[in-house]
Order: sequence, then structure tokens, then C-alpha cells
Amino acid sequence: MRKDGKRILTFTLAAFMGLSAAGCGKNATTEATTTATATPEAVTEAATEEDIEIEAPKGGYSLVWHDEFSGTELNEDDWNREKHQVGWVNNELQEYIPSADYAFVKDGELVIQPVKNVDEEGNVSYVSGRVNTQNKHDYKYGWFEAKIKFPQGKGFLPAFWMMPQDENFYGQWPKCGEIDIAEVLGDSTNTNYGTLHYGEPHKQNQGTYILDSGNFADEYHVFAIEWEPGSIKWYVDGNQYYETNDWYSKWPGAPEKPYPAPFNQPFHVILNVAVGGDWPGDPDETTPFDDRAAMKVDYVRIFQKDSYDENVEKPVKVLEMKEPDESGNFLTNGDFAEAEDLSDNDFWKFLELNGGKGAAEIKDGEIIISTEEAGSEEYSIQLVQPGMPMYKDAKYKLSFEACADEARTMKTAVTAPTNNWVRYFKDTPVDLTTDWQTFEFEFNMKDEDDDNGRVEFNMGATDSTATIHIKNVRLEKVEE
Repeated sequence: MRKDGKRILTFTLAAFMGLSAAGCGKNATTEATTTATATPEAVTEAATEEDIEIEAPKGGYSLVWHDEFSGTELNEDDWNREKHQVGWVNNELQEYIPSADYAFVKDGELVIQPVKNVDEEGNVSYVSGRVNTQNKHDYKYGWFEAKIKFPQGKGFLPAFWMMPQDENFYGQWPKCGEIDIAEVLGDSTNTNYGTLHYGEPHKQNQGTYILDSGNFADEYHVFAIEWEPGSIKWYVDGNQYYETNDWYSKWPGAPEKPYPAPFNQPFHVILNVAVGGDWPGDPDETTPFDDRAAMKVDYVRIFQKDSYDENVEKPVKVLEMKEPDESGNFLTNGDFAEAEDLSDNDFWKFLELNGGKGAAEIKDGEIIISTEEAGSEEYSIQLVQPGMPMYKDAKYKLSFEACADEARTMKTAVTAPTNNWVRYFKDTPVDLTTDWQTFEFEFNMKDEDDDNGRVEFNMGATDSTATIHIKNVRLEKVEE
């Protein structure tokens, strides 16, 4: 079942996902060449045995490997089952056990089924499945896609993603690189995240795709990347929603590796369902552990071109530093004079994440934010405006007026959504009363220039859900 959605290109609070392999290690470099990149086993017998016709996603591509999961069990000539202890990465709660109880083929699908166990003393534990194609199907460049229906429920983080075949080639994560093709939080199933991890220090590039209607847990959708030398594009149901060519790999104190490292080496596919952890938060009493918890994969397909020209140069990054208005304010509509659309990516945006439920309305020169459910994270109820020009060694002032229908707190910050979520102005609590108050904060920008600082107001994970009123928000540069 294919269902078209709206293309949304934005940066979001997925900074803490870190679905990463444990350990990389050696340091090496490669030379750019023009090469055909299918591995020796590129077109396997399985690809000719399937009685189906598979159309290439676009001209110039040929099928090199696929699994339609048409048998009765997972083909372990194609897939490895992984074993990892609780808390292996990201403070996740599940243990990955290499068993057909948690990753199995049924009715033409790969099913990854997380399970909740409760012992006689009431202790709770979680088990899940994770499979990969490492050293069996590894490819450098190509079109990688899967048709998936994702699980739903607080605390689930399923993923379709990729890691290098040789995780020691450029050094430990994140230097070795990671490509997240699709991640859908179990309590926010209308939103898909596509992310690139790289660098040292860790950096990430990310886009999101939000459905106009329906969700990724009730219907199957096709998730894909198109990976070429110096370019990676993300797709949902054939709709491109993100592209990046800006990345690097280096050791601290050492020069960068030749571009397009680390994304110039063979990668393999990984499919898993994590339970709990830093990003999705822990399951709660509403989280189901039945069929709704399962990640169902209809197929995985990989296509390549005959050859790729790897003689590419790293693009020169040009910062687009926003100019302030006549009063010196970098924020657009900081006085809330315009009742703008708070769901798009222009200027102010209202977000509900990790169980947060609320609404925001601009009216009479203020924004009114009501909360139904505070959610599990401070950013579960959030008002943001990105695109702020942040200059190294400049001094800034953030100011606003705010009150609430009853005494409560919120937090404000200026962050770096495209620079590993650095805090240019740290998360700062604000005590609100029923009377309007003016708040002013000055801070020094110590990091490198950035054209995408983000002003944030975070109102989630609080005891009070009282309605908040904000007006006259300003971010201005007060000293060079």
C-alpha cells in the first residue's frame, strides 16, 4: 500500500538517536577512482528464483540483491542475527537475542517483534530482534529501499539503516559514518527521520517527512536512499525529501580524510526495533507488546548503476547569515503580529513530541500555548524558530515577555540543530506567574559561525500544564 505524503524538510530533535555500531578503530585513507561497485555476489540466485518482476527506481539502475521474504524462515545466508546486552547503546532497555522468536519470516514478511517479560517478582525486561547483512551483502553506492510498516507505542524506536562493512576503516563511530534511512518513533508515527552521522566531533545532517494523513504504523510505505559519490538523497514513496553532500571524517588534531570519506566504502543494511533509550523514552502502561509492536518488512531491495565517478570534490559550504530587521531583531514575527501557520517550516513552528499533546495560536500580538499532555521530555511541547545567524565571539541578548494561567515553569535556549545540538545559550528555566514579566538573557557565542541557530521554548515534562502566553520575543547581537 502506497500513500503519498507531504514533503517536509526540517531539522528536529533526533540528536540523541545514536543508533551506532560498537567500535570502529583503524585509521586509513582511500583514493578516488572510477569503478563498478557491486560486490562479487551482487546478483544472487535468490534474485532469479523469485517469480516477480522488480522495476528499477529510475533509469540507469539494475537490481543487485533483494529479499522478498517469500520463504518460511529468515535466510541466514543473507542475514546475520545480532546479540547485544541491555544498555549496549543509548541506554536502551532491550536485549537483542539471535532467535527466530524475535526476528522471523511470516506471510511473506520479515517480522521483528519486541517482547516484554515480567518475572514472578514483578521485574520487567525486554527482548527484541536485530538483523544485518554484514559480510554477506555490502555495497558502495546505490539505491537502497525497503517497504515497511512500523510499530506503534511509547518507547519503540524501529530503524532501517546502514553501517560500514569494515567498521575499523576510518576509526570509531562516528568517524566511520552511519546512514539512517528511516526511523519512526512509536508515539509519533506520522513522522519519519532520515539522518547522516559522521565526523569527530560527532555531527549529523537530518531531514524529516511528515504525512498529510495516515501514519507509518497503519500502512506500508517505501523508504529509500539514493547514495552516489558526494551525494545522498532520502525518499518516502518515491518523494525526495532531503539531500546532503556536506560531511567529513577526521581524528581530533589530524587533517580530514579525502572527501567523500567516510561515505566511500561498502555499507550493509540493518533492521531492528529498540525499546526505550535516550531518544524515544521508556515504554509506559499504554505501550502494546502484541502485533502492534512488530516492525513488518515486505521487502529489501538494492540497485546500482554500472559505474560511479568517485572523482568528486567537497563542496564549499557557504553560510547564509540572516540579516536582522530594522530594530535589530533576528527573529521574524517576534511580535506575533501575523497569525502564521505554525506547522510549516517558515519562521515559528510548534512541535509535539514524545507524548506531548497541545496547541498553539497567535492572537492579539501574543502566542498562546495550551498543553493537554506534557509528554516525557522537555521538548515534548515546544515552540522554535531556526535560521538564527550565530557569529563566533559575538555577544547576544535573548528577551521576551511571558506569563501563564497559573504559576509554572518553562525553559528557553538557543541551540544548534545542524551542529550536534550544541547549546549556544544553555537550557535555562523560567519561572512564570499570572502576571506578565520581561525576561532578558545575554550570552557569548564561542563556537564557529553557524547560520542555523534555533531559539527554543520548551514546555514539556512538567507538573503543570497551565496555558502559557509569550510576546515580544527578540534575539539581537549586542556586541561583536
